[in-house]
Amino acid sequence: MKATIYGVRGSVPVPGPTTVRYGGNTVCVGIVLADGSQLFVDAGTGLRVLGEEMVAAGFTGPVHFLLSHRHYDHIIGLPFFAPIYSPKTEIKIYPLMNEAIERRRPRADIFDGIQTPLHLDQLGAIFTHQHFGDDEPWRIGSARVRRIKLNHPGGAQGFRIDDADGASFTYLTDNELYPPGAPATTPAEQAEFAHHTGLLIADAQYLPEDLPAKRGWGHSTVPQVLQLGREAAPLCQLLFHHDPSRTDPQLDKIAAEAERFAQAEMTRGPVLAAMEGMTFDIGADSVVRTDQT
Repeated sequence: MKATIYGVRGSVPVPGPTTVRYGGNTVCVGIVLADGSQLFVDAGTGLRVLGEEMVAAGFTGPVHFLLSHRHYDHIIGLPFFAPIYSPKTEIKIYPLMNEAIERRRPRADIFDGIQTPLHLDQLGAIFTHQHFGDDEPWRIGSARVRRIKLNHPGGAQGFRIDDADGASFTYLTDNELYPPGAPATTPAEQAEFAHHTGLLIADAQYLPEDLPAKRGWGHSTVPQVLQLGREAAPLCQLLFHHDPSRTDPQLDKIAAEAERFAQAEMTRGPVLAAMEGMTFDIGADSVVRTDQT
């Protein structure tokens, strides 16, 4: 399995001189499975680059689209995803967990002729909506995909992808590990869901000093997510969904603190702050970062 990070920010894209190294695009991750199947998880502004790469490679699909939820920072890249304008492209869309939202087919809302120039039925690509039971694993190419409810206003879902060769990937954003009120899932349940995964991507938007003002906004603090990683014991963990106000030097500091935590507390692998352009080869027993020479 190969994973590429195309967007790392939450809430709003933040291009500019203070976000050059970690990146300013909102969240998007591309996955290539052992059998060559391609999918992307969330459709933030980072999706534009992934689309350009697919067009340049002549890839026409099927492209498998997994969406955590429909907040705008997670779907705003769709109008700029070049493959959707090609009649040669097949895009398979997988369901949300929130039934009320799912009935509205929310991914069509952005193509309403008002927010964007075109309506959904004017796009070139062939869209197919996949249908499964709430607790039924999905089969995508060579992989089995499971999902878990997360703690986020309006609802969100996380994913675990287990490939046929033993590689695995877990994605838990947007997610407040300790929300006010009853959680959709507990930290222990999430740690079990992600247990011994290869690459774990987890929402770590806030620092402790951001609370209590932002409690209930649907995001976790860095220390909380580090504790989740200690329990889940992935081969590699990425801190993700960076706050739009967080500068490169501030993220450097978070990354250094996470590295110290990993060396002292983690049993299997490192903790990194997610950067645009990171690429990983995920195997059954290893995760190798490949964008560094």
